[in-house]
Amino acid sequence: MSELLLPFRHLDHPNHRSRFRPNLRRFKSALSSPNFQNCSVFDKSMWLSKLKSLRWATVALAVLNLGSVALGGTLVVSASSGCGGGVLMGFVFVSAVSAVRIMSMIGIGIAQEATATTILNSPRESAAAVDAAIRHERRMKYKRWLWWTRFGFLITVLQFVGAMYLIFVILKYLSHDGKSNDCFSGPNMIGDGWKNLLVIFVILVWLLVIGQCLIGSDVLKWRSFYATHDNAWKTHYQEVFDHGIREFLCCLGRVKYLSALEEDEINSVARLLGDLVAYRASGTGHLELLAGLALLQRHKHSKNSDEDFTEAPESQIQEADLFHPFAEAAYTGPLLDFGRNPILFPCVWLYRQGVLTPWARHRRPILQGDNWWRGHAAAFLKYAKVSPEALLRGRVCQAKCEAAYFVVVLHHLRSVVIAVRGTETPEDLITDGLCRECTLSSEDLDGLISSDNVHPNVKESTISSFPHYGHSGIVEAARELFMEVDGRPCDNDGPQGATGFLSSLLGDGCECHGYNVRIVGHSLGGAIGSLLGIRLYNRYQTCMFMHMDPFHVWILL
Repeated sequence: MSELLLPFRHLDHPNHRSRFRPNLRRFKSALSSPNFQNCSVFDKSMWLSKLKSLRWATVALAVLNLGSVALGGTLVVSASSGCGGGVLMGFVFVSAVSAVRIMSMIGIGIAQEATATTILNSPRESAAAVDAAIRHERRMKYKRWLWWTRFGFLITVLQFVGAMYLIFVILKYLSHDGKSNDCFSGPNMIGDGWKNLLVIFVILVWLLVIGQCLIGSDVLKWRSFYATHDNAWKTHYQEVFDHGIREFLCCLGRVKYLSALEEDEINSVARLLGDLVAYRASGTGHLELLAGLALLQRHKHSKNSDEDFTEAPESQIQEADLFHPFAEAAYTGPLLDFGRNPILFPCVWLYRQGVLTPWARHRRPILQGDNWWRGHAAAFLKYAKVSPEALLRGRVCQAKCEAAYFVVVLHHLRSVVIAVRGTETPEDLITDGLCRECTLSSEDLDGLISSDNVHPNVKESTISSFPHYGHSGIVEAARELFMEVDGRPCDNDGPQGATGFLSSLLGDGCECHGYNVRIVGHSLGGAIGSLLGIRLYNRYQTCMFMHMDPFHVWILL
C-alpha cells in the first residue's frame, strides 16, 4: 500500500498543501452552489418523468423477455452433448428473439418520444412554407415510429413461431423414453429439475406472445406527453389516420397517395377523423365513448324521421321498382357479385364483365375509364338487360369527388335514366370521408328556388332559411356530375342552344324531346343523385329522383 501512495507523498508538503487549498475551496463551493443543486434536481426530475411515462405493462413485458433470455441461456448451457441440434436451436432462437425484442422496445420508445416532441413543438399558426416543412418533419417522425412498431410486430410473430417450434421439438423428445434424459443429464440438471425449468420456459414464451398481442407495441404513454392538449391529440390522430389511409389505398393499387407529401384530400380526411377523436384529450377512452353514445341513443326520444314524408302514389312506387335494377347495375365492379355470390363471385364477375366474349367488344359502347374489352359496359348491360344502343354515355374510372354514372335511353318508356353508382372504389371512400360541412349555393338549389312547379311555401321556406349546408364531398361530386351531364357544351353537333349532353337529347327537336328524366342511385350515388336532381329540375320539369336503399325508396320532385 505504501508503494501505491509513494507518488502522491509530495503532495503532503506544506507548500503543495497551500497551493491546492484554494482549488479545494472552489470545488467545495461549486458543489454547494445553487446552480449545481438545481442541475442535479433537474436531472432527477427528468429521469423521474421518463420513468412515469413508461407503460407498466410494457415494463412487465421487458422483464419477461429478460427472463426468457436468462432461462433460454441456462437451458443451452446445461444441455449435454447428447442433446439434438433441434432442441438447442429452439432455445437459442427464442432467447435471441427475446433479446432483439428488448432492443426493439428501446427503439420504439425513442421514436415515440421524438414523435411526441415534434408534435408539441409545432406552432399553431405559421406561414405556408414553414407549415409544409413542419408537416414533412412530423410525417417522417411518424414513419420512423411506425417502422419500429412493425419491426416489433415482426419480432412477436417470430416469437410465436419459436414457441410453436419449441413445443413441437420438446414433445418429440419427450415422446421417446429415455432419450430426453440423455439431452439434459448435466450436473446442473438433477432429477426432474430440468423438466420444471423447461415447462416454465415454454409457459414464459407463450405469455410473452399473448401479452404482446394484447398490450400492443407502445412503450410510452402518449398521455404523458399530450396531457389534455386538444391540438396535440388532434395532430397525433391526424398523422395516424393519414398513414393508415395512404397505406390502405396503396394496398388497393393507388400507390400515388403513398408518396404524396403535399396536402391533399387524404390529409383533409385524416384531419377530420383526428378532430372526431379529440375526446381523448379529456381522458375518455374509446369504449367509454361508444358506451355513452349507446346510452344516449337508448334514452333519446325523437320523432320518427319518416313522419315528415308523405307516401308516394302507387304508380310512382311501381315506376321506382321498374328503375331499381339500374341503380344496382351501376355497381360494375366485384362488389355486387360478392354480395350475391360470396363463394363464386370471381367467376360470376368475370362472366358479367364479358371476359369470355372479348370478340363482342366492338358492339359495346365506349365508357370513360373502361378496360380494353369494355367489361364495365358489358356488366351494366347484362345486369340491366338493355341493348348496347340504349347506353349512350358513362364513366366508371374517376378521381376523388367524381361519381361514376351511366346514361340510358329507354324509348319504350319514353325515359332517360341516369344511374349514379354508390361507394365501390377507393376514390368513393375518399368522397365519403370528405364530410365537413359545405355551404349550398343558390345554383345547387336552383330547382327548388326557380322552378314553377314547386309549391310557393317550399320556395319561401328554402329562401328564408339560407344558408343551407351539405356534405362537402357529396356536394362537390354533385356539382362535377352536373357539369359532366349538362353543364358543358356537348361534343357532338347538337341543336342550337344546347348547353350540355342532356340538352342535346331532350331539347326541342332532339331525339328524346318530351321524355322523362329519371335519376336513380344507391347509398353515395343516391345522395349525389338527389342534389343533381334538384339542380336539373328547373331545366327539365319531368325530372324525378329515386334514392334506393334496402328498406326505403325515397322519391323526390
